[in-house]
Amino acid sequence: MGSKDWNDKRQGVLQRYRQLLPVTEHTPMVTLGEGGTPLVRSRRLGPRIGCPELYFKLESCNPTGSFKDRGMVVAVAKAMEEGHRAVLCASTGNTAASAAAYAAHCGLRSYIFIPQGYVARGKLAQAIAFGAIIVALEGNFDDALRLARQVAATHPIALVNSVNPHRLEGQKTAAFEIVDDLGDAPDMVFIPVGNAGNISAYWKGFVEYHRLGRAQRLPRMMGFQAEGAAPIVRGEPVEDPQTVATAIRIGNPASWHLAVAARDESGGTIAAVSDDEILQAYRLLAQEEGIFAEPASAAAVAGLLRMAEDHDLSEQRVVCIVTGSGLKDPETAETIPANIVPVAAELWAVEKALALV
Repeated sequence: MGSKDWNDKRQGVLQRYRQLLPVTEHTPMVTLGEGGTPLVRSRRLGPRIGCPELYFKLESCNPTGSFKDRGMVVAVAKAMEEGHRAVLCASTGNTAASAAAYAAHCGLRSYIFIPQGYVARGKLAQAIAFGAIIVALEGNFDDALRLARQVAATHPIALVNSVNPHRLEGQKTAAFEIVDDLGDAPDMVFIPVGNAGNISAYWKGFVEYHRLGRAQRLPRMMGFQAEGAAPIVRGEPVEDPQTVATAIRIGNPASWHLAVAARDESGGTIAAVSDDEILQAYRLLAQEEGIFAEPASAAAVAGLLRMAEDHDLSEQRVVCIVTGSGLKDPETAETIPANIVPVAAELWAVEKALALV
């Protein structure tokens, strides 16, 4: 990679893709260094499942550790352009962290509505550190989003959930990057589905690049929900969604119809995987590839593992989206048996513990 390519990747989403984003001469070109995330080729998992050209898009490398930063920078910049001095979101964690970070960076107030007891510690810690005002509601994410919409409708506060179209505009840039890095779109993109904005945004990005002639083909969008929070798969809202993957514990996705359109137009699927499958993929991703992802990200890998059982992927170029860092959800890592051996601080004891003698 040349120095120009590196500089292009580090200049931020708004500047790098401004010609394809809804920005004007009045939009502040703010950035925390979002975008330009690595596309890592699998060394072990892909060959094992018969998919030699498998890649992981590490959105966990964004400033707050998740894909949310791509859309948030656009939403916050447009909020500033429109004169707002505060932003608001409902969140299961990642959106809260991102909104609070960009608000702090831009000198705005941030208000966060969370479902009480349903946000991982790593995510809540970020929002606290960034100085957000956090309201813990007795209810689920859908209740939090409903109230956030009501507050934003009656007060001069910008709602920065994915119902804000600027969020999806920013998130689509990840699809641009995949094509830029590979030279074309992949055959399939595996992605978690929670509030359903991201699968919609990726599809929008691939379609736009295809229309511009920068991609010669379009991928199949392969979305995966958790079985306990799979409203799109069931065809009806889930009143009490439950899953270890807190980022996709959503019972009534705001971008439901957009996600279904992305699935149908791409010839893809939206299916459900179990928590056991998610946790197995979570461990494999860490121990086979050295990628520490939050459980929601592992849902996409779980879907890939299941598909590989009865589909030939040997000629397919596949990208799995790692939407967030495992550091977001340290509680899940604590469920993996730790290989810690206490020994005396003596060479012989260390050699014996490591079976070197």
